[in-house]
Amino acid sequence: MSLLKALSAALIRELRLAARAPAEALQPLLFYALVAAIFPLGVAANEPSLSKYAPAIVWIAALLASLMTLERVFRSDFDDGTLELMALADPPLPLLVAAKLTAHWLLGGLPLALLAWPLGLGLGLNAEAAKVLGLSLLLGTPTLVLLGGFAAALTVGLPRAGLLLPILVLPMLTPVVIFGAGAVRMATEGLNADAPLYFLAALLVLSATLVPFAAAAALRNALES
Repeated sequence: MSLLKALSAALIRELRLAARAPAEALQPLLFYALVAAIFPLGVAANEPSLSKYAPAIVWIAALLASLMTLERVFRSDFDDGTLELMALADPPLPLLVAAKLTAHWLLGGLPLALLAWPLGLGLGLNAEAAKVLGLSLLLGTPTLVLLGGFAAALTVGLPRAGLLLPILVLPMLTPVVIFGAGAVRMATEGLNADAPLYFLAALLVLSATLVPFAAAAALRNALES
């Protein structure tokens, strides 16, 4: 089996498994939309400073929504023995990890990025800033998923990983949030937002290159322990 066919088969498998539990996929998306929609209710009507804080609101909502499903990325496969079969399969384990994280982003991260534009407009951003918000999330959410997946792989064998996972992963995700929200603030002020967007793209390339191998090594360690 070629690597491309193995990647496609693993990706299709993950999408089919997710289709059996649509509520789990919709829960973070609903949480994300509700946080962004409810926040304006806590400020005065027509508050002019709301658009100033809109990038941080949407990005933090996206971060929290991403954290909601991290523990389940590898947990079920670890509990039912599927992870051991993946480690023994012909396709390299990093390739299977990459397929799993790609499916996780398609179901969880991509909808967050697509919703960012209307949410930004609803929070008072102009059209250009809302476009940059969507682009920043399109570049940033894969990195959130990749780094979160690495943290999930590190803690998959622990009995109370849900308590440790946010503490472990939040410091790694902080730069993504800073530069993602910073790009939108620059666009709001009429400045060129290319620099922080390029930084997000660099983080994405670095994470996509290294994380599948690092996560696979963490999973093998969990299986051997």
